[in-house]
Amino acid sequence: MIYHVRHRTILRYAAPVRVARFNLRLKPAPWPGQWTSDHVLEVDPAPSIIESRPAAWPVQVSRLVIESPIRELTVESRFRAGVQGGAIEPQADDPTIGAVATAALIDRAMGPSAPAHYLYASARAPMLAQIGQWVGDALAPDRPIVAAALELALRIQAEFAYQPGVTDAGTPVADAFAARHGVCQDFAHIMVVALRLAGLPAAYVSGYLRTLPPPGMPRLVGADAMHAWVMLWCGPTRGWIGFDPTNGCITGDGHLFIAMGRDYADVAPMDGLFVGGTGQSLQVMVDVAPEEEEVA
Repeated sequence: MIYHVRHRTILRYAAPVRVARFNLRLKPAPWPGQWTSDHVLEVDPAPSIIESRPAAWPVQVSRLVIESPIRELTVESRFRAGVQGGAIEPQADDPTIGAVATAALIDRAMGPSAPAHYLYASARAPMLAQIGQWVGDALAPDRPIVAAALELALRIQAEFAYQPGVTDAGTPVADAFAARHGVCQDFAHIMVVALRLAGLPAAYVSGYLRTLPPPGMPRLVGADAMHAWVMLWCGPTRGWIGFDPTNGCITGDGHLFIAMGRDYADVAPMDGLFVGGTGQSLQVMVDVAPEEEEVA
């Protein structure tokens, strides 16, 4: 599948902002099975400084410095991407959870996607005993890893209500778990914590999900949104496999990878600080269109 993606963010301030520093993580990082071309980043008004660099994880960061007063900032990211490879399914010879946990501890790689980086608690994904108790024996060491992880994703989908607006980017994972509701960010954090408690390298992924309109209805331009899912290292042979607990599935050609980190804080599409202003509003519009469809 080949897609055209457009992501527009509009920040409006109640009073002029004199100085601002932002980190953008909107350019797709390199990832196996996906290619990206023609990336364009447009910022209005133009920043005094814009620098792009890779981060410590599979993340591409653009740093903006704005030194003139503004009341509104528009950021638009556009690119073309292709997703390759067939559907991933559990196999009879998949390694067990215990075997993968052992392999992760002895793996000496230290690159951005090395499993060692994703084994332990992080700021937004603490090791919560209540999540381990809820999982129970579902992640027992003798279980095949891909089948067990898919079962966990399906369980999260079944037991947690998808309710936009009841959580936000700062909601602790413990609160979303206790309430049994939230959005893709919350469900990804819950799954990451559960997998790490079993000794498995699990990462948080930020990306896009192709959404399909109801039969007979046109696709609504700008109605898509960023999505979050989990990458699980399934041993040196199987490697990293994506699991989407919001939709209860293994990721496929409708999932577009942007960035991977220990939790949301590592891959947030936009963060930073500003001086001045008494309030702000945020408007985000995302469009993910197959290449045969024109992006308006």
